[in-house]
Amino acid sequence: MYQPQPRRRDRRPSRRVPPQAVRRRASPLTAAGADVVLVGYFSAKQKDFEVVMASAVAELAARGARVVVQIVQRRGVSDGGAQKMGLPYSSRTLLSHGKVREVALACDRAEADAVIFVASLTGRQQRALTAVLGRPAVGLADILAAG
Repeated sequence: MYQPQPRRRDRRPSRRVPPQAVRRRASPLTAAGADVVLVGYFSAKQKDFEVVMASAVAELAARGARVVVQIVQRRGVSDGGAQKMGLPYSSRTLLSHGKVREVALACDRAEADAVIFVASLTGRQQRALTAVLGRPAVGLADILAAG
């Protein structure tokens, strides 16, 4: 009797991690009592970036964090930046290489405990930025959801 072979994709073990395991591994960063560097990434079209940054500082202060440094990267403001608007930003770190170095230097000088990005970060971006900066890097939404 003929028995069909399982399809190739059916023979491979699943590599997906169950959502419960991901939640268990993620350690929520508590903002209370932490010195943090706040990083904002905005396009040139967003004119109210200062209001967004001030709102983020107020939210973090309400949760007990001290914002010791604020860094903003605005994309497409300069002539060279406007020409690069069509190019994708670094999906690995969200920021340009030079800005990541600037954030790392600011963190070292201020002896910050963590880096909080106004924009949401993917898991890959969090891991890459945490490794490069040497301290936890999280999105503001994660902090607000945790506390």
